Amino acid sequence: MEEQLVTTKPGYSLADLTIYFLKLGTWGFGGPVALVGYMHRDLVEQKRWLTEDEYKEGLALAQLAPGPLAAQLGIYIGFVHYRLLGATLTGLAFVMPSFIMVVLLGMAYRQYSGLAWIHNVFYGVGAAVIGIIAISAYKLTLKSVGKINLTAVIANWPLWVFYIVAIVITILTEQEQILLFIGAGLIYMLIKAPPLWLKRPVNLPVLLVAGFGFWNYSKDTLIAIAVFFAKAGAFVFGSGLAIVPFLHAGVVQEYKWLSESQFVDAVAVAMITPGPVVITVGFIGYLVAGFPGAPVAARATFLPCFLFTVVLAPYFKKIAKNKSIKAFVDGITASVIGALVGSVIIIAIRSIVDIPTAIIAVAAMLTLIYFRKVQEPFVILAAALLGVVIKTF
Repeated sequence: MEEQLVTTKPGYSLADLTIYFLKLGTWGFGGPVALVGYMHRDLVEQKRWLTEDEYKEGLALAQLAPGPLAAQLGIYIGFVHYRLLGATLTGLAFVMPSFIMVVLLGMAYRQYSGLAWIHNVFYGVGAAVIGIIAISAYKLTLKSVGKINLTAVIANWPLWVFYIVAIVITILTEQEQILLFIGAGLIYMLIKAPPLWLKRPVNLPVLLVAGFGFWNYSKDTLIAIAVFFAKAGAFVFGSGLAIVPFLHAGVVQEYKWLSESQFVDAVAVAMITPGPVVITVGFIGYLVAGFPGAPVAARATFLPCFLFTVVLAPYFKKIAKNKSIKAFVDGITASVIGALVGSVIIIAIRSIVDIPTAIIAVAAMLTLIYFRKVQEPFVILAAALLGVVIKTF
């Protein structure tokens, strides 16, 4: 018997829920962990629109399936009582405010990037981003791979092997290695929880993402953007920052759409705007192909997240108990986090160009370690001011 979601009449309307996620997408700073915390505080503790069990099921699905954590949970919450329409509206409401912001920032960035003060701002911001990503990679390592001590390493040695191999291969090849991730998941599944059969075919729906535009653009470029960002969105587990190695390898190394400094600036833009960090894809899409590129990149990235939620949500209670699936995801996650660490090293080597940028990067890390209440946007702002001061004087 298939497990179904609870269908009792909710104590809120779909409009209420949509407005809530519109507000959260507009004012929700702090990254994925903070955003899922806001949802629990507001929707479970204060408004009581969801039960604790419903929230926990959504959080578990968001951690198990690919997709940025906060966006995945928001889509699931919309699906709980209002199914496909609810998932669609909450997802759009959550993502749209930050998408509009990054497109506007992309317009300003393209228009004024030749001005000296803009270069001075991103001189400091780029260095701070390296420090922020490094801390995030460390936290993700502890959470997804294990604690860094002999006992924990021995207990989870396969995950550490996947993690280290992914770091080394990412540094050597400077490319995303999807087959490596899938291979790590399959190997760990066979080690931890071999399934009863492996030959059952799995069919997932495929949707074609089409772009639209206001000015002249290259159709081939839009298709390449759609394919690349959909592939990247399908391998984001847990945190939006896990997408960084995919984006860096694709937009900088493979397609050469952005320079190294432009890529770091794109990550910085995601850090200073509310909503999911993954929304940086809208900024990148705009820089690559103008207005058409932004929605194509955003829709392609969030499409896998949306599909996994609406397809898996009705059957999740049963899926979550499958140890083989859990082991498969754990193996993939370990290698993805390793790739993130490798990308941080590559970007740092190219972005830390002098002593001041090294100091800013280290200061950003120390601030996040010892002043945990300080959020990333404030660190970015301080780094921007430092950049202007250092380059001016």
